[in-house]
Amino acid sequence: MTTHVKRAFKYRFCPTDAQAAELSRTFGCVRKVYNLALAARTEAWVTRQERVTYNATSAMLTAWKKTGELAYLNEVSSVPLQQALRHLQTAFTHFFGKRAKYPRFKSRKKSRKSAEYTSSAFRFRDGKLTLAKMTEPLDIVWSRPLPEGTSPSTVTVSQDAAGRWFVSLLCEDPSVKPLPATGQAVGVDVGLDHLLTLSTGEKIANPRHERRDRAALAKQQRRLAKKEKGSANRARARLKVAKIHARIADRRRDTLHKLTTRLVRENQTIVIEDLTVRNMVKNHRLARAISDAAWSEFRSLLEYKAQWYGREVIAVDRWFPSSRLCSVCGTLRDTMPLNVRTWTCDCGVTHDRDVNAAHNLLAAGLAVTVCGAGVRPQRSTPDGQSATKQKPSRREP
Repeated sequence: MTTHVKRAFKYRFCPTDAQAAELSRTFGCVRKVYNLALAARTEAWVTRQERVTYNATSAMLTAWKKTGELAYLNEVSSVPLQQALRHLQTAFTHFFGKRAKYPRFKSRKKSRKSAEYTSSAFRFRDGKLTLAKMTEPLDIVWSRPLPEGTSPSTVTVSQDAAGRWFVSLLCEDPSVKPLPATGQAVGVDVGLDHLLTLSTGEKIANPRHERRDRAALAKQQRRLAKKEKGSANRARARLKVAKIHARIADRRRDTLHKLTTRLVRENQTIVIEDLTVRNMVKNHRLARAISDAAWSEFRSLLEYKAQWYGREVIAVDRWFPSSRLCSVCGTLRDTMPLNVRTWTCDCGVTHDRDVNAAHNLLAAGLAVTVCGAGVRPQRSTPDGQSATKQKPSRREP
């Protein structure tokens, strides 16, 4: 069966002054409409226990445009405003499905600046993209070509905190096909001393991207703290801090993409550990290092690439004692402090802590084909418990 993968291709572009002003107005209007609709839906539920649908908020948007106070909403394209209402509807759907928290209001200073255009609000011809309300095409830096014979169905324009402009084109990519099957399976143990340790014995160094720029970042943050709030000097200092953060994030993302692509290409089955990173970063001694390692992003990239190319990712239960279990004889040690990197089992085998954990993860992951105990191939089970934590069902006498 042929599967069509929709893939986003992200490029930088340099807008003219008129285009930058138009996009900035659009970002502000999108944020305003989203907040108005969220306030209306919240007020309706609190006062009347009434659920407001997308169609109702769309009618509200038409009425808002006719008022003198919000007449400026007519100055930008209506498509990004409608898309903002659809995004709000999706947020409420996830909330009522208990997959997310209650939607929050967008902040002018902290929220992501973006606007989404559907096919009716842009023109893509001869490699040139022109958005609604604009007379000239965007000056896009085409770092890689789009798939041949495809055209974008959705265009998202955004601006990050460092002031860089991006355009993301959603297209169907026919080149994404399942890779030839291979019998290779690998266990992957993530860490801080080494970013990844494979069951093959290979250790991949932790680049520690944040540490490389820590001194420069601290210097610019000190300068930012001394600037008067609301001043132009503070805005320039904030931009310098944001550029350093962007450089760190770009390097980190590039490294993770290369690692995950290599793992997916070389292995049919990849076994990882189901870590709760949001709880682990509560340890203030390790929070900075864990955040810099970006274990959650590593897993997200690995999972969607495995789905694209016909691979399998198995997540072993977080309570599985991969480090304390001898991969040779199965002896389980009572404790294993973090400072212990090598240990000798009673059977006489000396283990490297991380390599031993990767071996145990691989063995536990392959066991899912037999009974499924202790592992879960998705992020959460329907009742929120892992296989090893569920209570046994009562048998009828």
